[in-house]
Amino acid sequence: MKIYINKVKENWIVDRFISEWKEYSPNITRNYFSSKSIIWIIAPWTWGRIPKFILKRRKVVCTIHHIDEDKLNKNLLNEFMKRDLYVDMYHAISKNTQMQLNKLTKKQVKVIPFWVNKNIWFEIEDKYPLYEKYDLAKGPYYIGSFQRDTEGHDLLSPKLSKGPDQFVEIVTKLDKKIPNLEIVLAGNRRQFVINELKKRNIKYHYFEMVNFEQLNELYNLLNLYIVSSRYEGGPQAIMECALTKTPIISTDVGIAKEILHPSSIFKFENFSNAKPNIEYAFEKVQEYLMPDWFSQFDKMFDELNED
Repeated sequence: MKIYINKVKENWIVDRFISEWKEYSPNITRNYFSSKSIIWIIAPWTWGRIPKFILKRRKVVCTIHHIDEDKLNKNLLNEFMKRDLYVDMYHAISKNTQMQLNKLTKKQVKVIPFWVNKNIWFEIEDKYPLYEKYDLAKGPYYIGSFQRDTEGHDLLSPKLSKGPDQFVEIVTKLDKKIPNLEIVLAGNRRQFVINELKKRNIKYHYFEMVNFEQLNELYNLLNLYIVSSRYEGGPQAIMECALTKTPIISTDVGIAKEILHPSSIFKFENFSNAKPNIEYAFEKVQEYLMPDWFSQFDKMFDELNED
């Protein structure tokens, strides 16, 4: 069995998944189409880069990260149906995504969350040098958000699937209850949240261009991480918080139920009832560590190969 995994190169988390897969599975991974290779479309929007006659002659696995149902218009549905003609099996990264897929296709759907790398994400016990490194005071209560929140077409409109409006409302309410609350933001396209925090005079710190080492350190400085999304594939922030022992609460999206304690999952109107459970999340995430978790993907490919 050989696997051809299509390239992405869009400065997205999937680029890291591809790199890690190739590093630990070099014997079965190919950079070209062989006569017996399984094609893994790990980023569904890239399927059009592969010639149709190749897709017809190979077994095809397509990963679906999540489906933004609010944006599922006629054009996107047509695109899904065109791709569905060439897909033999779907890989959903959460049970929530599986339920969405089952509404759209009769093809088999395998649920396998992506792995997480403990060499990148880990707890740092001595946090005091980090405050100085990032010019942060030691006293404030730091709430983090490291996900894109703004649409790319205008860098103003909120990316509603990520729930940035809900995040702002939550921290606005917490700001009235928690002394010295400050927000820590990282990543690209954070314009919407930044503008809203400015309107509310909520202090924030923005680290736009950070590498994995720096992001891991920022996780370790947080008192709380909030996932406020409406739709998600992962997000990987849930696994990253679990490994770094960062307190986290989340809406019921993506892999939240697989990793977080039920008490840490909230509905927007009842967010104040959510409580982080660090040890529970840390224990649950151990199941998904690489490279051991790769075996689940091997089983999926073996099953397809035997059909």
